[in-house]
Amino acid sequence: MKKAVGGSQSGDRAFPLPDLDHGMAEQDRQKGAAEPSEVWQTYQGASTGTEIECEGWRQEAALRLLNNNLDPEVAEKPEELIVYGGTGRAARSWDDYDVIVEELRELGDEETLLVQSGRAVGRFETHERAPRVLIANSNLVGKWDNWEQFHELEAKGLIMYGQMTAGSWAYIGTQGILQGTYETLAELARQEFQSDLTGRLVATGGLGGMGGAQPLAVTMNGGVCLAAEVDERRIDRRVEGGYCMEKATDFDEALSQAREAAQAGEPYSVGVKMNAADFLDALLDREIVPDVVTDQTSAHDELEGYYPSGYSVDEADELRERDPEKYREESLATMERHVDAILELQERGAVAFEYGNNIRGQVETAFDRADAFDFPGFVPAYIRPMFCRGKGPFRWLALSGNPADIHRTDEAIRELFPEKERLLRWLDLADEHVEFQGLPSRVCWLGYETDADGLTERTRFAVRINDLVAEGEIEAPIAVTRDHLDAGSVASPNRETEAMKDGSDAIADWPILNALLNTAAGADIVSVHDGGGVGIGNAIHTNNHVVLDGSDLAEAKARNVFTTDPGMGVIRHADAGYQDAIDAAKESDVAVPLRDIR
Repeated sequence: MKKAVGGSQSGDRAFPLPDLDHGMAEQDRQKGAAEPSEVWQTYQGASTGTEIECEGWRQEAALRLLNNNLDPEVAEKPEELIVYGGTGRAARSWDDYDVIVEELRELGDEETLLVQSGRAVGRFETHERAPRVLIANSNLVGKWDNWEQFHELEAKGLIMYGQMTAGSWAYIGTQGILQGTYETLAELARQEFQSDLTGRLVATGGLGGMGGAQPLAVTMNGGVCLAAEVDERRIDRRVEGGYCMEKATDFDEALSQAREAAQAGEPYSVGVKMNAADFLDALLDREIVPDVVTDQTSAHDELEGYYPSGYSVDEADELRERDPEKYREESLATMERHVDAILELQERGAVAFEYGNNIRGQVETAFDRADAFDFPGFVPAYIRPMFCRGKGPFRWLALSGNPADIHRTDEAIRELFPEKERLLRWLDLADEHVEFQGLPSRVCWLGYETDADGLTERTRFAVRINDLVAEGEIEAPIAVTRDHLDAGSVASPNRETEAMKDGSDAIADWPILNALLNTAAGADIVSVHDGGGVGIGNAIHTNNHVVLDGSDLAEAKARNVFTTDPGMGVIRHADAGYQDAIDAAKESDVAVPLRDIR
């Protein structure tokens, strides 16, 4: 019988909680605006090592993941509970954070904690194989599923924006989106340039928690990235973290350096302090057409994510507080110019695509501009064939805090999948270029494809890692999760499910089934969110975690969850009529009841 590693518990609580005032002052209820929690200030990131303060490793993993999301090295504004994506939070308020911490410390091995939009609302006796935590963030009933209703409820302290991996405690810093961006650009290069991006100029905007991966993803593919970011602090952070090579405050200087590197065929990236719409207009004015144009500003939220033209960051922040309606109007007007510039660059020969921030949808809705969708989203253009085979952004964290544990997992992947050249190239690049933020972590795209024993790629990985933990080759348990942007976990008509073959773009049954199935399969944390990177009312998406502690129970959970989760991607796309998915179902023996009838 395998036993969980590091099972000792601290007798006295290492971080005593203050008396909690559940009748929070109004300013504390709104957007977590109180002074940061004393408990959080004591942690300043996840605990590490093999000693735990909770009743078991599954609860300890949840606590460490929550605190990892709010690590100053990881989160954009941890002192405001904001992890990334404009207002994506890990907890609703600091009082709520304190309560969640207390509940996780006391949570039993046969109990489940319920978290509603960043607030612990109940704890029930369930059973050992049930999730330890169930999370629902930002979900509203259809008629009321819009930003206006959301902000009204948020102001009353009743809801928070969970983004994707912020509110599900699964964010791993900029690395989390890096491989997805890398894979997207690699496929774009294959389709458009028959190779990599060597000698190609990629123009984009946004260097926040998601967009900050763009420069490194471009240079990993051999190209040159010229990125606009209005907040100079974000550029500095990407340069310091190794995601962007240089910073420039002068547009023409940055453009000259980028063009020179492209002509020399050298990978290069530079972030220029500039509004993204102004940046693209400047390219047009100078009759410069990049090879590729995209965008990853936080355009999903016109009030708190996107910056209007004509304002510094401080000036825009002041306008938002003083006159939010004027801010919205100017923000949307800037978005229209932004989209028009992308369309014009596309007309002049650039390869254009939207990278999932819903800027097209914002412009279509605000200005009745159907032509805003005259350039594609990245999923239908480049990613869907992988989704059809259950492949997507699989990620894991070393709860020990020891980078050696992640390096051992890298070795395990090389041992398990020696034939996957693209995957191995990614691991080599990640090892060379990626600096860990918070808990050491890794991401790579693994899917459903089964081996001779019927084990999926994800299951093979998880079982092997669980064995390594049991054998002591990995110091402490590994928490395995993924992005919400995955093969079978999301309905998002302007992004992951855009232009589905059967027109099922907006059917949200699929992510709900994904969450229900992974709960039944025994995932340790399961979450369901509205909004994410495209905004309230535009997506439903889910996530799950499994804690690999070296036990038989962990192996059993892993065998189930890492079959059901990628399997949902296969059946979702097979049901929509994609031949790749139908073939994958046949090859890997996925039961799709109607496949022989259609």
